[in-house]
Amino acid sequence: MAIARAMTIGGLSRATGCKIETIRYYERVGVLPRAERRGRYRVFDGVHVERLAFVRRARALGFTLEEVRALVSLAGAPGDSCAQSRALAAGHLADVRARIAALQAMESILTEAVRRCDAGIDQSCPLIVTLGAGRLDVDSA
Repeated sequence: MAIARAMTIGGLSRATGCKIETIRYYERVGVLPRAERRGRYRVFDGVHVERLAFVRRARALGFTLEEVRALVSLAGAPGDSCAQSRALAAGHLADVRARIAALQAMESILTEAVRRCDAGIDQSCPLIVTLGAGRLDVDSA
């Protein structure tokens, strides 16, 4: 996706579907290179489009901004950055799997509460009883 022509921040926003404020933020925190200035305007180019696409894909996969910063750094590093990238991805994958397990536990608890509500045999609301019982195994979620 090599776009060579220069563009304003509005053009970059249109080209990538990323909001202007997000572009400014990414520039401030260092995951997007600072644009060069021409008069009052900052000028972005294909490098910015490609970097922004990289950042957005990483964020869509759930990487934190700190992890994205590390990946951006690794992407531009000479040598064997694959092992470091893999380690970062493996750690992120473990976090994703932990969140999935927590979500599955939540689903199980809510399914049971809804089933008990539907059955109509409890005198009290099963969800309220479950929440008040302090027996949720998803407190870390």
